[in-house]
Amino acid sequence: MTKPTVLVTRRWPAAVEQKLAAHYDVELNRSDRPLTPDEFREAIQRYDAVLPTVTDKIGAQALDVPKAQTKILANYGVGYTHIDVEQAKTQGIAITNTPDVLSECTADLAMTLMLMVARRAGDGERELRAGQWDGWRPTHLIGTKVSGKTLGIVGFGRIGQEMAKRAHFGFGMNIIVFNRSAVRPDLLATYGATQVATIEELLPLCDFVSLHCPGGAENAKMINSRRLDLMKPDAFLINTARGEVVDEAALAQALMFDMIGGAALDVFEREPSVNPMLSQCDNLVMLPHLGSATREARQAMGLRVLDNLNDFFEGKAPRDRVA
Repeated sequence: MTKPTVLVTRRWPAAVEQKLAAHYDVELNRSDRPLTPDEFREAIQRYDAVLPTVTDKIGAQALDVPKAQTKILANYGVGYTHIDVEQAKTQGIAITNTPDVLSECTADLAMTLMLMVARRAGDGERELRAGQWDGWRPTHLIGTKVSGKTLGIVGFGRIGQEMAKRAHFGFGMNIIVFNRSAVRPDLLATYGATQVATIEELLPLCDFVSLHCPGGAENAKMINSRRLDLMKPDAFLINTARGEVVDEAALAQALMFDMIGGAALDVFEREPSVNPMLSQCDNLVMLPHLGSATREARQAMGLRVLDNLNDFFEGKAPRDRVA
């Protein structure tokens, strides 16, 4: 029996690529560069399945083909706002993602960012590398204590809950939650958390605000100048969700004029481009989208894609189907 043809749009962990090749007729993108819309159009007409990632912009142009050979876009990652879902539906293309498996590692990185910006770790490392450290002194690079402070979590899904676990049990932080739907009282009680009705209510109460909400048009520029004005002048913003949920120009202004204490970002509006204004902000920590960048998480993501593919081509409903 002929194996389904599969295109993997970026390089994956070798162990996962090998497993894919054992089950499917696989073509790898050995150059490991993002495909163009025209290349995606060709792929949609040529392969039974395409396995994209967040770096692949699969808009209406890429999906506008006379007849799609592709039956499933098995996305490597949780977010899928880079895919034009409605256009995919018109072509009869299913979409799956990879939830659960990266929650712990993304929460670990959010905690890393929070500690870095609070304790001015970025400033200190830059100073050391530049050979400018002239020794310990009582007023050198004074940061902010994290333990016992109040953390606001925007979006209380899997990653938000993992963040609450680390912050509450590891650092004794008070947890305040904003979520689109009501969170079960027993779940809130697990982390000693309180849910508020609006972001506007949450922001003035928090020493740190960590974003774990979905991206997409609904949440575009959710954190804007008006909401940044509601934060405490010494509070910190952490974003490991999606770049588009923060108005980067407004954030840069808030940082430059010390309207908030600082920020830490792992995601950006126009990745891999970074707003030049942000690069001028010393009270900002930036990382290049490393939230799931552990061997364990990246391999588990690939295996989750394989599970979804196997289900789909065996005629079963993939457990992670989102469209």
